[in-house]
Amino acid sequence: MIECSPSVIVNDDEPGYDLDVYCIPNRYAEDLEKVFILHGLIMDRTERLARDVMKEMGGHHIVALCVLKGGYKFFADLLDYIKALKRNSDRSIPMTVDFSRLKSYCNDQSTGDIKVIGGDDLSTLTGKNVLIVEDIIDAGRTVQTLLSLVKQHNPQMLKVASLPVKRTPQSAACRPDFVGFEIPDRFVVGYALDYNDYFKDLNRVCVISETGKGKYQA
Repeated sequence: MIECSPSVIVNDDEPGYDLDVYCIPNRYAEDLEKVFILHGLIMDRTERLARDVMKEMGGHHIVALCVLKGGYKFFADLLDYIKALKRNSDRSIPMTVDFSRLKSYCNDQSTGDIKVIGGDDLSTLTGKNVLIVEDIIDAGRTVQTLLSLVKQHNPQMLKVASLPVKRTPQSAACRPDFVGFEIPDRFVVGYALDYNDYFKDLNRVCVISETGKGKYQA
């Protein structure tokens, strides 16, 4: 993962967007600080990432490996754009999907203990172009664990896509090949990113408030 595509940089002093001007469920009114990334921006950026993925990986059978649970929205939208590109292409490249589930968080802190709690037989990835689709990368331990597992099965090509990547010292050492947004080190939710399984239903990426952290603490 040396040559990486450019990303959209969200600065540390980014003010975000006022919650009052968007449709935020009433139950979350006190639980969020601000809207951080708008849904339209997410979709536009995902469409461009799909083009980058096809340019880099579209010459051979692609297996898209979704990291559950937080990655499913980004995964689904990214694949929809990739499929659209395939339909308008002269090339007929097979693409299949697979799923893996890893857990590393308790509340808003990474435990450092990566648990693989789901997923199919990774031997099916041998000889394929494998695209790991992550929800978010901060410390990078989850993706490093999954990369080491996939590499044992000798894929032809192995790349990683993540919608947001937090600007942390740890993430700098494991930057994905395809990055949607580089964001400050804030705990964000929405667009399937969760806090103890809450906030997945938001279609925008938002910053959780201290009130929200306390209310939904495990």
